[in-house]
Amino acid sequence: MSTGELEMKVLEALKNVIDPEVGLNVVEMGLIREVKIEGKKAKIKMTLTVPSFMCPLARYLVAKVREEALKVPEISEAEVVLVEPYAEE
Repeated sequence: MSTGELEMKVLEALKNVIDPEVGLNVVEMGLIREVKIEGKKAKIKMTLTVPSFMCPLARYLVAKVREEALKVPEISEAEVVLVEPYAEE
């Protein structure tokens, strides 16, 4: 499987992460900024709709994104980097 195909497979798995306040998945909401694969590691950049200190579900969503990425058989490590909304990248 190519790196691009694996990135898409991880992104597809992240559609299982539903924001309970909104009822949509984090991919549809545009919260996943980037998925990169390095060997068996997925590096995922995500953001929130509000700054993390204002979001009571920030830790939950980050944990769920990591959990779903690790369900992909080819992935043995997942790192989720939270990029604050409105921050310069």
